[in-house]
Amino acid sequence: MTAVQQQDFQLQRRLQQDSIKVAGKTIYINPFLYWRRFDSNTDRWLREPGQLGDDQIKINRTRFYPELDWNYLDDEEKEIKDASVEMFLKSLDLIGTFHPELSAGQLLEVERKMAITKKRSFERWVEKSFRRRFQQESRELKRFERERFWRTWREWLADETTQKAVVPLVAIIFLAGFGGWSFGVSNVNSSPYLMPTEQTGIR
Repeated sequence: MTAVQQQDFQLQRRLQQDSIKVAGKTIYINPFLYWRRFDSNTDRWLREPGQLGDDQIKINRTRFYPELDWNYLDDEEKEIKDASVEMFLKSLDLIGTFHPELSAGQLLEVERKMAITKKRSFERWVEKSFRRRFQQESRELKRFERERFWRTWREWLADETTQKAVVPLVAIIFLAGFGGWSFGVSNVNSSPYLMPTEQTGIR
């Protein structure tokens, strides 16, 4: 099998996992394949976890994860699984919007294949999204801390009491430095340099 044939095979396999044939029509179950058809607000709504209410997510947990006992999951696992449930709900909402001709039974067929094939994909997407959010929040926090540090220093230096205390201190430091430099220069000038003379002769 050539490299081009192998790429075509992988593409066909990926498209089979990302789509389903319903009534002779191909329906994409990967929500990101619809990105050309929705605006920036919809894109942000799809990509950012936390857009749906907790109650709506909780009542749909067993719908997409019937095999899980949520009482035994730790907080991090619950957060990832809940965000994945949110991705399922958003994806079905998009599919229903772009394919209004689908019946309830056909949507159920789409949902079943999605629950089988996209579960791990959605979880990986959510994990990456959480990492990006954490990194962005860390950068924002560091930037805020830097700005607060410099703002505190500027306010401290601009304070009238500070200026009254700092100006004499700076003058003392300057005078001490100048005095030390002058003392060093005077010592260098007053130190005699004795150059030993060497006499050479032939005896």
